[in-house]
Amino acid sequence: FPPAVEEALCGVTGAQLELHYCLQALGEYFDQSHVALPNISKFFLHQALEERKAAEALMKYQQERGGHYCSKTIQKPNCDYAVGLMKALELAMVQWKTMLRYFEELYALSVENADPHSASTIKKQFIGPKIWKIKMMGDLLTNARRLDCSQDGRNSLGDYFMDRLQKEFRTSIEPESSDHCSPCPPLQQCTGAAEGLKRPQKECSQHRNGIGPIYATIHCTTMLPQCNDGTGAKVRQGREGL
Repeated sequence: FPPAVEEALCGVTGAQLELHYCLQALGEYFDQSHVALPNISKFFLHQALEERKAAEALMKYQQERGGHYCSKTIQKPNCDYAVGLMKALELAMVQWKTMLRYFEELYALSVENADPHSASTIKKQFIGPKIWKIKMMGDLLTNARRLDCSQDGRNSLGDYFMDRLQKEFRTSIEPESSDHCSPCPPLQQCTGAAEGLKRPQKECSQHRNGIGPIYATIHCTTMLPQCNDGTGAKVRQGREGL
């Protein structure tokens, strides 16, 4: 473990913990009775939990590499002025951009000190998620400006719409990736019988017309067995004769 990389990791971990406390403070603020935006509060609290897990992952990585975490003084989160939804979103955006810059500097330092393992870990596990969060915050800020959300702590109609209708606030989780396919049913469920068993032509024609039961999801690539008993050709000939 290069000493320069280890020292930089300690500093980035401390900044990660400061981001966790800042987001937690924002989540607690929006949960107060005079603000009462529960979904926004859950969103910030969920993001704070994720940042804490990222800090713990950094410390665990240092231990696995034989390094030691040097505890840093955690400053009080400077979010007292973020008394409106717009300012809170802007503050979170600035914090995530700052963390992204720290990780990029740590990545460059790892490359300079011939530590490809640290460089690869930082790029895959920390830089990628931060880029996604910055994009998400940009979308939230755009919608908040369009709805004219409050900047002085006085709740507006736009704040209510953001709390009730914005997907990220309602779910408080990252949207599922479209790359994940839904699980396919068992092969026997798709075919309806053991291997080699053929379906009657009537049932196969129902599947082509979309009338019969569905034996596979839209992501399933399992093909239904074809009816090769000769009846298909007779049916086609009969249709052509009509």
